[in-house]
Amino acid sequence: MKLIRAADAILARAETILLITFLGAMVVMAFLQVVLRNVFGTGLLWGDTLVRHMLLWAGFLGGALAAFEERHISIDALTKYLSPRIKHIAALLTNLFAAVVCYALARAAWTFLRDEMSAGGEFILALPGWVAVVIIPIGYALLMIHFVLKVLEHASGVVVPRPKEGA
Repeated sequence: MKLIRAADAILARAETILLITFLGAMVVMAFLQVVLRNVFGTGLLWGDTLVRHMLLWAGFLGGALAAFEERHISIDALTKYLSPRIKHIAALLTNLFAAVVCYALARAAWTFLRDEMSAGGEFILALPGWVAVVIIPIGYALLMIHFVLKVLEHASGVVVPRPKEGA
């Protein structure tokens, strides 16, 4: 169980570093665009496109971190009234279902990515077009991995809740 938690924490740390990098780059790029437009009357033709695609990357990385921290959207109106054992089973089934859905979405996104690769278009700065959307299958795979690790935690019967911020 410690190995699963360690792997999950390492993955989340890498996701956090990437997310911070993307958010920082987005802020710098947006600020640069504003300065270039308002002060110099110009801008980077590819700047807005890059920021939009970095937002996609940030969204998927943020979703993966939310799954790691068990902060993804959930409806807990009924689970408040369940016994701890039933809550445990419900969490296992919910995470299993989420993992299966993410697997299906990752497969579909992989097909989309292969189609983009075969189309051969360009993104920006002579980068191939598929570079911009490679996060879609990767993002769903990351979500799936976090949900599978949660399933393994619940299946082992040893679930230690992660501390919430401010607690």
